[in-house]
Amino acid sequence: MDDIGIREALDRHWAASDTNDFDAEHDIYREDAVLEYPQSGERIRGRRNIQASRAAQPNSKRFTVRRITGAGDLWVTEFILSYDGRPSFTVSIMEFLDGNVTRETQYFADPFEPGPSRAQWVERMG
Repeated sequence: MDDIGIREALDRHWAASDTNDFDAEHDIYREDAVLEYPQSGERIRGRRNIQASRAAQPNSKRFTVRRITGAGDLWVTEFILSYDGRPSFTVSIMEFLDGNVTRETQYFADPFEPGPSRAQWVERMG
């Protein structure tokens, strides 16, 4: 799969994630894919297990993609994942093999108040 095809697959994946379409969301993964959450120390092996773990999440969630960048077999998505309305700034690093995700690592960061010491140089975002 070329870069255009991967980008289109990523767009479908994140749109399906936002609407809780768990089947379409997980079409992008290989059967033997691995998902890691380094901050919690969790590793989930296999597309079915990844899908089941996400479907079991009791919170209401929404995805807002900020940026997707990548080429070849390595792609990064920056997005805001909101659980029950509480935002978490998230980075997903996806490694592709034969057109599907073989490994994904996700990092999460909570928002914080800006530091007053740098206020004179700051432009507030959205």
